Amino acid sequence: MVRTALTRCSRLACVLALLLSLNSIVAAAQQLKAETPTPQRQAWWTERHDRTVSRIRQGQVDLLFIGDSITQGWEEDGRPVWDRYYAGRRAVNLGFNSDQTDNVLWRLEHGELDGIAPKLAIVMIGTNNATIREDPPETTTAGIRAILTTLRTRLPDTKILLLAIFPRGASADDPLRRVNEAVNARLPTLADQHQVVFLNINRRFLDGDGRLSAEIMPDFLHPGALGYRLWAEGMEELVKKLMAES
Repeated sequence: MVRTALTRCSRLACVLALLLSLNSIVAAAQQLKAETPTPQRQAWWTERHDRTVSRIRQGQVDLLFIGDSITQGWEEDGRPVWDRYYAGRRAVNLGFNSDQTDNVLWRLEHGELDGIAPKLAIVMIGTNNATIREDPPETTTAGIRAILTTLRTRLPDTKILLLAIFPRGASADDPLRRVNEAVNARLPTLADQHQVVFLNINRRFLDGDGRLSAEIMPDFLHPGALGYRLWAEGMEELVKKLMAES
């Protein structure tokens, strides 16, 4: 009886060990996806990438914005603010709708950094990792780290401003906002505050209770005109410093 019980315990321990091992393998595979350069397959995405590379090949780039649809929106609701703050700074928008960290990596490795030496690259990416692939915070952080490594390697003289992922959802207890905040808590460890500087301006978008206004982000994810103004104002002094304008 004792031997039978011990055998059962041994088998159970083996099963538990196997399950833990499988979970580790799945987590490692998921993290690898966030760090592996991968293109989106939609035609519009490829066309936008081709246009962006054509612009990069023209040179005269001092400022890069790197991100997803939130960054791409500088060309739409954010256009007046962009024209005021960035049109005269030879800025290029590398924001692509629905991009996750792996999509950004692919773009950076396929022409979007070729032959340029900008003064500053502004990076804000990660919210789509939480939704499209449901990456856990540590996985998204690994993807962001890979982007920073690529930038530091390819653009050794470029300063990098790493922004916290912007708040989403109407209230502070929004599940996806909580995921992003867990990523944001890890991001300062990726910045040396010399070449890579971390900045969190999220309080500018929220009221005292952590609520997000539809006036600032109409769909509680993408900034409207006011949101883009708050974004620009919130980092302007640091942008000037990092671009050696003051």
